Amino acid sequence: VQLQASGGGLVQPGGSLRLSCTASRTLYIMGWYRQAPGKQRELVARITSGGTTYYTDSLADRFTISRDNAKNTVYLQLTSLKPEDTAVFYCYARNRAMDFYWGQGTELTVSS
Repeated sequence: VQLQASGGGLVQPGGSLRLSCTASRTLYIMGWYRQAPGKQRELVARITSGGTTYYTDSLADRFTISRDNAKNTVYLQLTSLKPEDTAVFYCYARNRAMDFYWGQGTELTVSS
């Protein structure tokens, strides 16, 4: 399984951005982790093929996860971005056997 993430970049505080991650095949769960400089990687959000979502509580009001099953693609819409959101965002996925797959990271920098 290959996961290709894209969409990172430099954004001003208060801005928005959408990350995308496309898988080489259909997977049950797709989602995102992030790793800020000097911090541990943390789960941001995940979504099942049926559309059930989960968010880390502190991020749910600003981040929205969605997916297009026909395109094997998951999206993460980021809004009201803060400098502390600066991180590398990693796409991940699980199949129904719960095997875990990482994609490469895409870097977000929030700065004026």
